[in-house]
Amino acid sequence: MPYRILDLVTGQSRRQYSLANPIRPLWSGTRGATLRRMALPDLGRAVRHAWRLDPDFITVNHGSFGATPNCVLAGQDVWRHRMEEQPTRFMATVLPNALREAASRLAAFLGARGEDIAFVSNATSGCNAVLRSLSLRPGDEVLVLDHGYGAVRSTVRFVTERAGALMTEATIPFPDVTADGIAGAISAALGPRTRVAVIDHITSASALIMPMDRIIAACHDVGVPVLVDGAHGPGQVTVELNNLGADWYAGNCHKWLCAPKGCGFLWTAAERQKDTHPTVISHGLGQGYLQEFDWTGTIDPSAFLSIGAAIEFHEHLGGASMRQRNIELAAEAASLVARRLNTETVSGDSNGAMRLVRLPVSQSIAPGPLRARLLQAGTDAPVHAIGGGLWLRLSAFAYNELDDYARVADIVARVLRE
Repeated sequence: MPYRILDLVTGQSRRQYSLANPIRPLWSGTRGATLRRMALPDLGRAVRHAWRLDPDFITVNHGSFGATPNCVLAGQDVWRHRMEEQPTRFMATVLPNALREAASRLAAFLGARGEDIAFVSNATSGCNAVLRSLSLRPGDEVLVLDHGYGAVRSTVRFVTERAGALMTEATIPFPDVTADGIAGAISAALGPRTRVAVIDHITSASALIMPMDRIIAACHDVGVPVLVDGAHGPGQVTVELNNLGADWYAGNCHKWLCAPKGCGFLWTAAERQKDTHPTVISHGLGQGYLQEFDWTGTIDPSAFLSIGAAIEFHEHLGGASMRQRNIELAAEAASLVARRLNTETVSGDSNGAMRLVRLPVSQSIAPGPLRARLLQAGTDAPVHAIGGGLWLRLSAFAYNELDDYARVADIVARVLRE
C-alpha cells in the first residue's frame, strides 16, 4: 500500500509514494497538475505548520542546522521502510541506482552533472575528504580565511601540521566589507608555495557572500586550485557549479534546502576526481570517484535519497523568488533589530539570508553564555566576536516574518539589561 505524503503547505493530499518505487511520485488524477499551477503560497506564519517548530520558541537561526519540513521527513520514512523490508536486497539492488538518481536530481538543481556529485554527511566531511587527499610537502601552504569555519580550519591545521606544511590566512576587511576588499585580501595572501585555497562561499560567523568568480579566477591565474566550503550556499543563493569554475565544492542540503540532517555533497571537477578519496576508505578504492564515495560502509542513506522531496518543497515555496524574499527579509530584520538596540548592521552587497547586528556591549562579554541566555529566554541567534565587537547573527527563512524579529529585539534588549 502506498504511503501518503501530505502537502503541508496547502493542507491537501498532494501525492503518493509507492514502496515499490518511492523515487518518483504517483500523482492522483489532475490534482497534481492543479497544484503545480497554483499561485505560490504566502510565506511566514502561513506556512509555519509545515515544520515541527516549537510555537513557543522564536526560530531565527535557520543557518545553523536548518529545519526539515514534515513532508520531507515523511518521504525519508518511506525510504527507511523500504530499506528495512529487506536490507540486503535494498543495499545491493536498490540503493546504487537510487543514489545516482538522487545525485542527478541534486545536480540539476545545482547546475552540475550527476557523475560529479558524491554524497557525504555534511560540508565539513566533504572538506575533510579533499584536504586529507592532498599530498602536501614540508613548506607547502594551504590558504584559509580568517572568517573561515572553525571545523574546516581545524582540518587544515591537522593536515598541514602532519606534513610540515603551513596554514596561511587571508584577512577579510570587516565590518567595512566590499567585493574589492575581499578579492584584494585573498589575492595578496596567495604565495608561490600555496597549494590550495579553502574559501567559504558564505562565511558562517560573519554571514558574508564571497565574490567567488573573482576569487577563483585570481587563484587559478597563479595555479592554485580552490576548495569551496559551500555549507551555506545551496538553497540560500543560486549555485551554478559548472559555471563557478571551482575545483571542489562541498555543500550542505540540510540547511537552506531543508533536507534531512546528514545530507551533504561533494562536487569534484572531472580532472580532480582521480586523486580525491573519501575519508573512509572501503571496497571501492581504485575503482573511481563514485565507486569510492557511494559505498563507504553501512549507513542510513535515507537522507540522501530524500533530496528530491526537499528540492520539490523548496521549489513549491517559490525557489529563486523565495530565496530573494529571504534575503530581503533578513536585511529588513537586521535593520529593525539594530534600531531597537540603537546599534548597527553590516551593510553592503555581500549579505544573503543571514545578517549581523552589532550588540551594544563590550567584547569582554563572552559570546557563549550570552547565547545560552537567549536560548533560555526563548530564541536562538548565534553570537560571535568579530573585528573588535560582538555580533548577533539573524537568519531569515520561509517560515519567518518581520514580527519574529521585533520579538527577538525585545528579548535581546531584556537579556542585555539583565
